[in-house]
Amino acid sequence: MRRPAAADRSGTSPNTSADPTVAEANSHPEVFAGQTVGQVAGHLAALIGRLDRKPAVVGHSFGGLLTQILAGRGLSAVSVAVDPAPFRGVLPLPVSSLRSSAPVLGNPANRHRAVPLTYEQFRYAFANAVGEEEAKELYETFAVPAPGAPLFQAATANLNPWTEAKVDTGNPDRGPLLIISGEKDHTVPWAIANASYKHQLHNPGVTEITEIPGRGHALTIDHGWQEVAETALTFIRRFA
Repeated sequence: MRRPAAADRSGTSPNTSADPTVAEANSHPEVFAGQTVGQVAGHLAALIGRLDRKPAVVGHSFGGLLTQILAGRGLSAVSVAVDPAPFRGVLPLPVSSLRSSAPVLGNPANRHRAVPLTYEQFRYAFANAVGEEEAKELYETFAVPAPGAPLFQAATANLNPWTEAKVDTGNPDRGPLLIISGEKDHTVPWAIANASYKHQLHNPGVTEITEIPGRGHALTIDHGWQEVAETALTFIRRFA
């Protein structure tokens, strides 16, 4: 499961030591270690606070969770969450999600580490809906170690009343929200995306969900990324 990129532990400024390339990031996984949902959300909220007006916010996987957290704080004009990681109250736990998360959750020490995926793990969790050649290209181009902490936070959110992996779905200032789900996503399958959608329906704002056929968790980076971008932009242009 893709986790947030590095932010510093204060949650208010970026980690200036973050490596600029995939090769360098793989050589220095410690740069990404230990970052939590709350720290990254705080960093993003601080960036938004410098803007003259509310932005449209779009995020994928844990970025989709962060998108909903920011929307729940009333910080975005319109939001699109693509295959979003679950938050407190989202109960479905499909077998494919457990298998996708096992490389991280299988070792409690990974909570404080940045964890890389092997090609086989990436193939199942991200690139199951593309051909072998494209899957290898995506792995070589995009796969880097990512912090394990957010995955543990999401996995235990329903057991922890104080979890950072929670969303204020009732805030009337949330703004319009679209959830996009990839039909063949192993990591965040329809059951999770739809459960998030049902929670968001409690909000008085516009709440919609759509499924893109034949797509896996890599839908934002694979050959069909433009369909996802166009779906998001079409929704955003209706309101912003």
